[in-house]
Amino acid sequence: MKNLLKLSLVAIFAMVAASASAQKMGQIDYQALIMQMPEMDSVQIKLQVAQKDYEDQLESLQVEINNKINDYQKAASTLSDGVKQLKEREITDLQTRLQEYYQIVQEELAKVQASLMAPVEERAHAAIKKIAKANGIVVVFHSPSVIYLDEDSIIDVMPLVKKELGIVDKPNTTTTK
Repeated sequence: MKNLLKLSLVAIFAMVAASASAQKMGQIDYQALIMQMPEMDSVQIKLQVAQKDYEDQLESLQVEINNKINDYQKAASTLSDGVKQLKEREITDLQTRLQEYYQIVQEELAKVQASLMAPVEERAHAAIKKIAKANGIVVVFHSPSVIYLDEDSIIDVMPLVKKELGIVDKPNTTTTK
């Protein structure tokens, strides 16, 4: 549904832009741009640290559950039915807590990622807008979302935006024999 909406918007923009023949259109691989931005190294490190903290907490809770299960299994033959039920309920409650905590962790990591990515995306948007305005471009498409484009009619703004952001292409380290 989301892709259909994006595709519809792209088609509408293309029709509007095509009707105004003097207007320029541009394209950019937005995701590639974001991944090449220098800030992404810091974002990825911070995300990894946050993920590690949550994983440690999840692991601690899992160890607690495993210990309870082991203790229960060792003592099960000597426990009364009432105590067994109590211990089983305690283990089930811990497993439920673990599942709930896992969901919370996923939501928290998404929030952390969004907050770390917001300034990176704002900077990318500002650079794209600046380059578009400076070059008389009225529409910039996210190139992987476009089904067809006439390469002669579309300006690839990636090199200009990368220059604006100070992104230098890393040399290709692969060698061919």
